[in-house]
Amino acid sequence: MNISIGNDHAGPKYKKAIISFLEKKGYSVKNHGTNKDESVDYPDFIHPVALDVSNKRAHLGIIICGSGNGAAMTANKHPKVRAALCWNKKLVKLAKQHNNANILSLPVRFITVDESIEMVDMFIKTKFEGGRHLKRIKKIPFKK
Repeated sequence: MNISIGNDHAGPKYKKAIISFLEKKGYSVKNHGTNKDESVDYPDFIHPVALDVSNKRAHLGIIICGSGNGAAMTANKHPKVRAALCWNKKLVKLAKQHNNANILSLPVRFITVDESIEMVDMFIKTKFEGGRHLKRIKKIPFKK
């Protein structure tokens, strides 16, 4: 499985820990994030992840910023992307089961590194339930 990851200046420590976890599990990781703590513009690091997922170069994406909001908003501008802002494992599970989220947005100012790794693990392991949820997902893209 290919996973694309991107982060702004709030997330280098988290990204490093997540990449280490993923690589130990045998996943291939494409890193689009910054490695520095100096302020950067999050869209510059989130758009490449969303493009990877939208264009099927990655199965899943993980995006990281301080609140997770800007990252999720940016990623969700791309077709076929369903980025979910999650701050606990229950939200991660529901985002995957009910919404078939394909990008996980992590708000690192509100979670620990250990929690982020647990949430990434949950994100990968949880399966989409389909059924009634698929009908709803098909209605997400706006059509005039």
